[in-house]
Amino acid sequence: MGKVTNAGPGSCKELDGDVILIGGGIMSATLGSMLAVLQPDWRIILLERATGLATESSGPWNNAGTGHSGFCELNYMPDPSDGRKASTVAQQFQLSRQWWAHLVREGLLSPGTFVHTTPHMDVVFGRRDITYLRKRFETLSSDPLFDGMAYSEDRATIEEWAPLTMQGRAHDEPMAATRHPGGTDVDFGALTEGLTRIITDAGGQICLEHEVRSLRQLPDGTWSVGGHTRDGKFELRGRRVFVGAGGMALRLLQRARLPEIRGHAVLPVGAAFFRCSEPDTVTRHEVKVYGQAAIGAPPMSVPHLDRRVVDGTEHLMFGPYATFNTKLLKGGRLSDFFTTLRWHNLHVIAAALVQNMPLMRYLISELAARPQKKFAKLQRFYPEADIRQWELISAGQRAQLVTPDRRRIGVIQQGTELIVGGGGTIAGLLGASPGASTAVPIMLDLLQQCFPVQWHTSWRSIMEKAILELEPDAGWGASAIPESIASTAATLHLEESDHGR
Repeated sequence: MGKVTNAGPGSCKELDGDVILIGGGIMSATLGSMLAVLQPDWRIILLERATGLATESSGPWNNAGTGHSGFCELNYMPDPSDGRKASTVAQQFQLSRQWWAHLVREGLLSPGTFVHTTPHMDVVFGRRDITYLRKRFETLSSDPLFDGMAYSEDRATIEEWAPLTMQGRAHDEPMAATRHPGGTDVDFGALTEGLTRIITDAGGQICLEHEVRSLRQLPDGTWSVGGHTRDGKFELRGRRVFVGAGGMALRLLQRARLPEIRGHAVLPVGAAFFRCSEPDTVTRHEVKVYGQAAIGAPPMSVPHLDRRVVDGTEHLMFGPYATFNTKLLKGGRLSDFFTTLRWHNLHVIAAALVQNMPLMRYLISELAARPQKKFAKLQRFYPEADIRQWELISAGQRAQLVTPDRRRIGVIQQGTELIVGGGGTIAGLLGASPGASTAVPIMLDLLQQCFPVQWHTSWRSIMEKAILELEPDAGWGASAIPESIASTAATLHLEESDHGR
């Protein structure tokens, strides 16, 4: 596999592309890798405003890297008797894993660089949450995608699963836990690099330090993509465009004058984590432990103590802690949010804020919290934590999607939405978690909507063969993928899909 190289600020000015990808994160890399496999004779051009790939939400310290499989995310099941969302997310992540496994079998990816087996756990305290977790376990036990999950209220068992969570804890504190051994820790930054190499090996071009500022559809249906580099301006033409620019995607789609994004808005939400790199502590915690969010807190606030592997080195991280500024990218500008405001989305934002007062109260309390109070949340999961071993780091900036709704005027969405316009010639992705984990099913949907002729002629059969190869994983998580994944794939995204419409 070749090394990802930058074409240089001046060398992308006059190129034309069959497909232009805007944004150097996991979404563009996933789509580009698919197109490189499906249509290797096409020219793919990827434009990224930063000096490197995966510097925003895809970067390993800008997300939790959990690999969202529904094993431990309690916010997917506010009703413990309803496992539909958890199952759907698990199915979507299985599709992603199957695509990665196919690329590994073809020698295009090395799994050890980006994914590691890491059990996923839930730990809850108090009788109310114990009752909730027991019912959740009973519900998910009937789903083959959760086969292997265990439940326990026994302190010795929980200590065996996660030693740090038990040391120094009061002996009379009621608690319960679930554990699934087939979870993953995913370095989406390293995965982005690996997928991008597939693009360049097929002749694609990576153009770093290219900030896109204009999108204009020409009379012949192609797109003019213009912007700036440190050496001046550039302008490219492409038959298809994908806007995977994270927090800046809405502004670019607005500049493309797509009617499909009318009324859509985004709210900036930042995060911070505590990180520990002390080897003696890190080696004693080999799981990702999620908990229950406080009453009234939004789903994005679910606390978790995670084992992370970044560049081959193990760390622990705990969070998230909400932060706030008006940037839409970690490396963005304070004016970012205001550039997305339009007369048709102001009332949508206002309504969403009024209707989500618990979120507002949570953000205010998080911003006002002193360091000692923040660290006390970590000690709830790790009672003997030593603050001298932990540092508070800034994580990625999220653009929380707000969509128009006839009944409630504005709704804050907890997922992602694929926007397709220009007669299928342009698409963009809005929203946040669990985006990276569901990149493959989202891009399968995009292929169907934007390339219907190619999809029905040949691409569908190629992708079915690649994704439905039911072989054991290459050392990342559960070794047996349920056979139901075949029908799952057909139901979700290898058949006609309404995702994001």
